[in-house]
Amino acid sequence: MLESYALSFGQIIKLQDNLVEVIVDENVEFNMTMIHEYHSWLLANLKAPFAMLINKIHPYTYTFDAQISIGNLPEIKAMAVLSYSKITEESTNVLISMPRSNKWNIQVFQTRDEALDWLKDELDKN
Repeated sequence: MLESYALSFGQIIKLQDNLVEVIVDENVEFNMTMIHEYHSWLLANLKAPFAMLINKIHPYTYTFDAQISIGNLPEIKAMAVLSYSKITEESTNVLISMPRSNKWNIQVFQTRDEALDWLKDELDKN
């Protein structure tokens, strides 16, 4: 059975000990407080290295600081973004292109199955 956790910005569904699906609530503006909550939850509840499926079912935004800081945990092995529109895909590519301290291993997908298959493959790599 899948475990679902409610956080201030949305929910995290634990798919495996090292794999989660993240669904941010509609019209949230992700800020640094939420980033700290998010990263703390990941570190406390997952077995590293871990991977995330970011299900962009709802529109949301980030503060500038949050754009730079989100996903900057060395324990994150891979991130897959599930995009439902061209606009979501383009905004995700802008976020991916932001300069940050560690390079992301990230892909954008149009189907959940493809995203999960890719994440599982990435987790299986040494």
